[in-house]
Amino acid sequence: MAGTIAVVSALGMTAVLGGCGLTGGSADVTLKLVAADYGDNAANSSKKYWDKLADEYEADHPDVEIDVSVYSWNDVDRKVREMVAAGDPPDMAQIGAYADYAAKNQLYKADDLLSIPVQADFVGQLASAGQVKGVQYGMPFAASTRVLFYNKSLFAKAGITPPESWNDLAEDAEALKAEGVKYPYALPLGPEEAQAETMQWMLSGGGGYTDSVDSYAIDSPENIDTFSWLKKDLVGKGLTGPVAPGELNRAAAFAAFAKGEVGMLDGHPSLMKIATKGGVKYGMVPTPGHEGPSRSTLGVSDWMTAFRKNGHRDQVGDFLDFVYSEKNVLAFSREYDLLPVTSSASRTMAASEEDRHLKPFLEELLSSELYPVGKTSWADVASQVKGRIGKAVAPGGSPSGVLGTLQAAATRAESAE
Repeated sequence: MAGTIAVVSALGMTAVLGGCGLTGGSADVTLKLVAADYGDNAANSSKKYWDKLADEYEADHPDVEIDVSVYSWNDVDRKVREMVAAGDPPDMAQIGAYADYAAKNQLYKADDLLSIPVQADFVGQLASAGQVKGVQYGMPFAASTRVLFYNKSLFAKAGITPPESWNDLAEDAEALKAEGVKYPYALPLGPEEAQAETMQWMLSGGGGYTDSVDSYAIDSPENIDTFSWLKKDLVGKGLTGPVAPGELNRAAAFAAFAKGEVGMLDGHPSLMKIATKGGVKYGMVPTPGHEGPSRSTLGVSDWMTAFRKNGHRDQVGDFLDFVYSEKNVLAFSREYDLLPVTSSASRTMAASEEDRHLKPFLEELLSSELYPVGKTSWADVASQVKGRIGKAVAPGGSPSGVLGTLQAAATRAESAE
């Protein structure tokens, strides 16, 4: 990946392209769409995807012009915030969050836009995650899950097999350490994407950020037990490498894996390409849980939103029906090694030999859990997690104390909504 990139989407995708526009001819209605770039260079920029989509749609709808601006993940959310603040929001924005706009009644509901078959086709977990108080405003656009990657060469040298439980993982890490592996298990709890690694471990221990009634439960007994185990049985035994987990970022962990320095780590589909470029022979297994494979994994999604200000509800809805056709969803997912957000495209991908490399992630999608993105407090809570969670496993740190502090911060943020 490009070394200059500092900001990632919810999916961990990187992008480098600045804003660009594409326009058609005269039309009765112009729909403005701001989209994020999932490419890592100009050659595979999302501009090409939207260019083709807009041309196809306009050919059949000469009365509608699709005016698309594509921005890197460094800029896209800020650009949309600025447009909204200036009173000139786009008709549609494909971005990383939606709850703040929904809370201010600035967005169309999904069922005001999409045809019933299209809305019903969203993968259930993703559709639910797009809801605020039971109403869907965020339309999932791209999805990903996590699995455990392991270095096959290092495992063979150590004479070990992929782990299924936490104890297996710890034993494998001990064997890798004995062979001189730099990072037996890479635990990126640094500020770049600590909220992801944190939730993955919470889920593997039977916990999560929220409880069954969607209230924050960061300091639940399950989560405290999970981070106590991490501190004592992994970090405390020197099995997570030379960089403190609280200072290790995801991008650095992925880069170390590609150099053959990491035995195991949680990763999403983009790590496949990174590892292959580095010549690393890797395997993938479900994330280990407390007693066996984790019953749930982290799912993440980015979101399509539609703003009400310009009033083009019918035209926006028709265009989005086109965007979410099986053909177009599959084309986007295949271009960027992402998971389809619709059930129809997921079934096609599951049966396709072309997509076999994505099947381990696809199999995890139906049992995945997503961040509580329907809460307007989540952005603040995620920021707190990024800044503090590393201290829970640091020498002298207190898992219960750190998680309790995060829970208190989450409660305050929730009550301020």
